[in-house]
Amino acid sequence: MAAVKAAFWAGKRILLTGHTGFKGAWAAIWLTRMGAQVTGLALAPDTQPNLFTLAGVGERLESHLADLRRPDDVAAALAGQAFDLVLHMAAQPIVRTAIEDPVATFETNVMGTAHLLQALRAQRGLQGVLVITSDKVYTNAETGRAFAEGDNLGGKDPYSASKAATEIVVQSFAKSYFQSVPVATARGGNVIGGGDFSRDRLVADLVRAARAGAPVVLRHPEATRPWQHVLDCLAGYFAHLEALATVPGTPRTLNFGPKPGGAQVSVGALATLGVEALGGQPWRHEPDPTSLEAQTLAIDASLALRALGFESRLAAPQAVALTMDWYRRQAAGEDALALCLEEIEGYEAAS
Repeated sequence: MAAVKAAFWAGKRILLTGHTGFKGAWAAIWLTRMGAQVTGLALAPDTQPNLFTLAGVGERLESHLADLRRPDDVAAALAGQAFDLVLHMAAQPIVRTAIEDPVATFETNVMGTAHLLQALRAQRGLQGVLVITSDKVYTNAETGRAFAEGDNLGGKDPYSASKAATEIVVQSFAKSYFQSVPVATARGGNVIGGGDFSRDRLVADLVRAARAGAPVVLRHPEATRPWQHVLDCLAGYFAHLEALATVPGTPRTLNFGPKPGGAQVSVGALATLGVEALGGQPWRHEPDPTSLEAQTLAIDASLALRALGFESRLAAPQAVALTMDWYRRQAAGEDALALCLEEIEGYEAAS
């Protein structure tokens, strides 16, 4: 895989949205470790505990708490600032939350992105903008075929539809207002890693259940997902954004997921690995016949390999082991930031 180049990021002025979330906090830690000057824009963390607070991420960057649904707040947060690169990760990312409150999800994911891009039109030194969407943007007929970047966009549930709509919004802004600035999207797989305490996320649910001495309940243990460790996913995003800024003709849309041709891993299989690593109780199956979630989902990440020389390095068992080790050590009293930095350093050394 292509290595993350610290020298490229050193001194770069980065706008990172969603820095208070799970992936965003990891991104902030990694970027600031490489010497980037990071400005964060996001809502306050919505869980207790959360990685942003545990790792003291707010002390590593300039943090602005603002709601992307409010364009005046976004414009005010960015006023007077100049950025080289933008990594837009802020979103409402939970499928079941989107089903419960679809309007708020569309407001955040679609209009929030539009408000950000509108505010960025005033920037004069931008070298690249990368908007993170999802592996769920594709029209999914449940065939099990891995989706490639040229496949049709769709979404039968509000979350998936909001991310597909975001892709269209980004494309329209890119063609209408950013002809001289590369504006692109990245579609990441299902991400796991230490420090995720979100609602309705498999690893977070496994950790909560193990700490409570209870079995985790799975709705669809047979469902398959393109599982990916957070460091693999972020390394792909960083490689994409670097290439947008330095390599003409870099694709404006890329999938990031498991290695091309890798085995599909079910929810149940991943949960079993997690239970074994944590020493928790076996998971329990409680079907949800009303669920709109896809049973099969796979993405083809081979274009990222061809265009960037990038592919994920950690297979699902390795990703689970690294993730559960983080939670065990953090629960035992080790510092969350030190654990993240240790994993980042190990990942870089092995690249």
